[in-house]
Amino acid sequence: MTPLSPEQVIEGQRQDWNRVAGGWETWDRFFDEQMAFLNHRLVGDARLRAGLRVLDLGSGTGYPALMTAQTVGPSGSVIGIDLAEQMLEAARRKAASLKFSNVTFRTGDVTTLPFEKASFDAVTTRFCLMFLPEIPKAVAEIARILKPDTWVSTAVWSAPEKNPYLKIPIDVIKQFIELPPPDPSAPGIFRLAKPGDLAGMLQQAGFVDIAEQEFLGDVRFSTADEYFSSLMDIAAPIQNLWAKLSPSQQTEAKQRIIHTAEQYRKGSIIALPIAVRMVACRKPT
Repeated sequence: MTPLSPEQVIEGQRQDWNRVAGGWETWDRFFDEQMAFLNHRLVGDARLRAGLRVLDLGSGTGYPALMTAQTVGPSGSVIGIDLAEQMLEAARRKAASLKFSNVTFRTGDVTTLPFEKASFDAVTTRFCLMFLPEIPKAVAEIARILKPDTWVSTAVWSAPEKNPYLKIPIDVIKQFIELPPPDPSAPGIFRLAKPGDLAGMLQQAGFVDIAEQEFLGDVRFSTADEYFSSLMDIAAPIQNLWAKLSPSQQTEAKQRIIHTAEQYRKGSIIALPIAVRMVACRKPT
């Protein structure tokens, strides 16, 4: 099979994330609350404060861009970029409901940013870079558009075995169909899970003061059924695998996913561990 071109990969992802935009909006409040600790960490790692001009890559339905807009205040501004226009429509609705006039959202490919050299005071990105077909190219673009002596803060998924929240459905699907081993250099959920991978690319692009940490947390659900429903609504890569199962396989797989998730019950909640690789760095003076 001929490998897909970067343009084909990006177009496929555009379609995938537009497809699940409605699901993201349905679960929006839930995940805004569940992932707030990550958004705060990204804001802190980027050294954000009032008056800065910030670029958020892979904004989806608006986070951390909206928290960033609140942080930089009326004297600052935020631009959020994402491939999926339907995701950004949800982000715009949220910004309007919050009466934020200092944030705008644009569709675009983060490997070719339509901005002048040294035009931003900070860059944030959450769960975006690992899906890019050309990560070093995106990192070089980040370096180009940043002003000297400013910061980048990033979040990508760490190793599968430390992320039951994501790994459970993949493991169950593998019980029904054979999945090829993931290409370590291909876009995917765990593309940047290995320690040092993203940090090395940032160093190659000239960034300094690189700090990397595996940041542990969990995503909490009231029931295992709620967990399953959220996955099927928002997780485009898992949806693509799920579609390979027959209806009877899907019925059985659902029960196995729910049964496995129940093993993470803590009292009245299901607490599914996550591990996020946080990498922050500075563009030198």
